Amino acid sequence: MQALSRLHRTPLYQQHFLHTVPTDEAVMELALALAGLAADWQEVPVGAVVVDRERRVIGMGVNHTLYAHDPTAHAEIMALRDACAFMGNYRLPGSQLFVSLEPCMMCMGAILHARVQRLVYAAKDPKTGVCHSVLTHEHYAELNHHTSIEGGLFHQHSAQLLQDFFRMRRRKK
Repeated sequence: MQALSRLHRTPLYQQHFLHTVPTDEAVMELALALAGLAADWQEVPVGAVVVDRERRVIGMGVNHTLYAHDPTAHAEIMALRDACAFMGNYRLPGSQLFVSLEPCMMCMGAILHARVQRLVYAAKDPKTGVCHSVLTHEHYAELNHHTSIEGGLFHQHSAQLLQDFFRMRRRKK
């Protein structure tokens, strides 16, 4: 996992991995810092953090689709891969995932399969978000697992990061 090892070498990762983060706000601030790192790497600025039952950081991810030449290398997927590798299990019961942008369908599928207990996202994604935007996860009672979902924590900060990134990208064209 070349993309994960790139993140693992950063001071941000090394300073926070396995540390306990006491509040939702502090975890989302870390996700937003990771989103900023993604922007520095010219990737869409999305960051994700997985914490366990004790609120220890067990996984982190940033968008790496361009770097990895991989359409599945979204921040959520990268954070889940990191957490699953650390835990030695593809299931993450009792875990919580914090992400700076509402997950897409692919990422939500991975979140459900990993049995993430709670998802907290910052900004809504009106084009591909499947928590409360394009689709609403709670409307599908047939699913065999349900994740508690909360949106809007630091939404303005996340939305501003995304707007600034795409504004700069358009200027370069």
